[in-house]
Amino acid sequence: MTEYDLIIIGAGPAGLTAAQYGARSNLNVLAIEQLAPGGQALNIDVLENYPGKVGSGSSGPKSGFDFSQDLHHQAESFGAEFLSESAVSLKKENGIFLLTLGNGETRAAPAVILATGAKHRTLDINGETQFTGRGVSYCATCDGPFFKGKKIFVVGGGDAACDEAQYLSRLSPQVVLVHRRDRFRAQKALANRVLHNSNIEVRFNTVIKEISGDQKVTSVILEKTDNNGNGLGEIREEAADAVFVFAGMIPQTAIVAGGDASLHPDLDETGYIITDQNMASSVPGLFAAGDVRACPFRQVVVAAGEGAVAAHSASAYLDDLKGEAYR
Repeated sequence: MTEYDLIIIGAGPAGLTAAQYGARSNLNVLAIEQLAPGGQALNIDVLENYPGKVGSGSSGPKSGFDFSQDLHHQAESFGAEFLSESAVSLKKENGIFLLTLGNGETRAAPAVILATGAKHRTLDINGETQFTGRGVSYCATCDGPFFKGKKIFVVGGGDAACDEAQYLSRLSPQVVLVHRRDRFRAQKALANRVLHNSNIEVRFNTVIKEISGDQKVTSVILEKTDNNGNGLGEIREEAADAVFVFAGMIPQTAIVAGGDASLHPDLDETGYIITDQNMASSVPGLFAAGDVRACPFRQVVVAAGEGAVAAHSASAYLDDLKGEAYR
């Protein structure tokens, strides 16, 4: 069993930043990521709202992929170790967290930062699962180029929906953004950009009830709603080539929500981990940062800041355990 000072589960912007700050604090840091470092940031076409100039020269803002690569290499340069593996279970014995990996191996540390993020919420309608990968997608930058010039429906009213609709509007002049309510919840700058984009048709008070097709998506069933998103019964079918879904996120807390009862941090009503301002959960030594944490504003810059705070707090926690806390 390999032991570390700090284990970080997840390597999105929060986890990558935590790895950098933890390593800079001279901690022996291990970051676990099942997929590629970057998390949801990998799907960002243009990272235009990160403070400062993250682009170089005249190239402008970077993509989420390039930005994530920079964070990854930066953390490694400070000594953080990365492992591509799934995190299966976590328990705590005698003040030490024991993490079981997908390969059956165990890693141990007295402090853990959960930066597991969140996954896309589905619409849970007929045809969604059947046509996933054949017209239904949750990533515009991944699958948008397959539908150049086609009729594309986008579902959602938050930052992600507006941002992805903007991207898709550069590929097709037939983008229809449907939202179940009468206004967007996205940031005003993003919402206004969508509302003034001639390639995007916005339909408020509308939901997709069903996705139809044969080998691929060919149509959607639409229903009108009231201002609160409740169906009113006006239903019609409309031709479609693709449906991109951005209907919110589900926090990835399974590793602490089940199993060892001593590792059940307090959650809010929607399942996000509640922390204090130091990113500390209700479980001593367990910290949370990024999209898995209860926070009113989820952005890359926020996740990065939370990751830095979590690493700093974890370092202070470890100093306190060793009786070396600065007072």
